[in-house]
Amino acid sequence: MAKFNWRALVGVVAPTLGTALGGPLGGMAGAVIAKAVMGKEQATEAELSTALANATPDQLLALKKADQDFATQMKSLDVDIFKLETADVQSARSLFAINVWPQSILSGLFVGGYFAILGIVVSGHVTIPVEIKDMATVLIGVMSASVTAIMSYWFGSSFGSREKSAMLAASVPANGKGGS
Repeated sequence: MAKFNWRALVGVVAPTLGTALGGPLGGMAGAVIAKAVMGKEQATEAELSTALANATPDQLLALKKADQDFATQMKSLDVDIFKLETADVQSARSLFAINVWPQSILSGLFVGGYFAILGIVVSGHVTIPVEIKDMATVLIGVMSASVTAIMSYWFGSSFGSREKSAMLAASVPANGKGGS
């Protein structure tokens, strides 16, 4: 049985809180979520997961209201949650400009190791003991998601945006007149 992804639910129902969870205001966002859904500010991830997996419509409505209140509070403090998230991603990407080798080597090792493990398991050369089969399945799933993240890092929206911009620049508008 797959583990319930409570953060994904929060991201859909309460996008501001969901975004804040992954950044420097994560603790504050977690407390707001716990208060809205459970009536208390302190909760473990397991408690939040259970509470949100079994949330009633009233609890989800309270979470939505808490998200709106949180967004209003952040705006009054002149804090842009989405800008903080973007800055976090940009700071990680700025390391790439300094030295490309650590990211390249780690990405290559991880993706190569992933496909090696996947190839060994799929080929049947290794039999996974029944006792750890569930754990091995989860591990391969996590690794698959990580490969997607690595591919997004290298070929993600920035690469797609460059291609889109190049295609737009080369295209002819519907009226047949050039842009410059």
